[in-house]
Amino acid sequence: MRCLVVEDDPDIRTDLVRALQAAGFVVDGVEDGEAAWYQGDVEDYDAVVLDLGLPRLDGLSVLRRWRAARRAFPVIVLSARSDWTEKVEGIESGADDYLSKPFQMGELVARVRGLVRRGAGRVSKIVEVGRLRLDTMRMTAELDGVPARISPLEFRLLDYLAHQPGRPVPAGELAEHLYGVADGVEANAIEAIVARLRRKFGAGLIATRRGFGYLLEAGG
Repeated sequence: MRCLVVEDDPDIRTDLVRALQAAGFVVDGVEDGEAAWYQGDVEDYDAVVLDLGLPRLDGLSVLRRWRAARRAFPVIVLSARSDWTEKVEGIESGADDYLSKPFQMGELVARVRGLVRRGAGRVSKIVEVGRLRLDTMRMTAELDGVPARISPLEFRLLDYLAHQPGRPVPAGELAEHLYGVADGVEANAIEAIVARLRRKFGAGLIATRRGFGYLLEAGG
């Protein structure tokens, strides 16, 4: 899952990026509104954490521009103020959630995960595709109830495929969501991760659609 963090305070931004990375996200961080607008306009994100008090372009203006351009990724806005009128304005501008500073990092991570689940049409932290069961909170995987030892990178690949049911996902798109960039990441790197997962879960779990990409098979 890819997340964009927009926060002008370097210490808070660093803490947010680290917390979300520890939770399994690939994270981009920017410090001003203009950079945020550009990133959100040209990149695809599964969630955005957006501070309102930004230099160069305020957070609400960024959010309105994204929504006007039909950028539909879920956004949680942050503000140092707890004024209810500002909260209403944020929601009306297209925010999906609102969190006042100071906040607990664990709460923010939980809310971001919730936004991603709801954006994918899911309400549970558990994702099941056929015989495969993923716990997105603990970042664990089971096949037929048997836990498997997988790396964070392997989990992110399974999790992304699980959130694209029935759709073959191109290797370039997987690379973008696993590494944050597609350019410079060879297709062989994705093939290597898929090969490791097939050895652990069986060759039938991840199917290859030549010319289209990879997808999870419900039958496993």
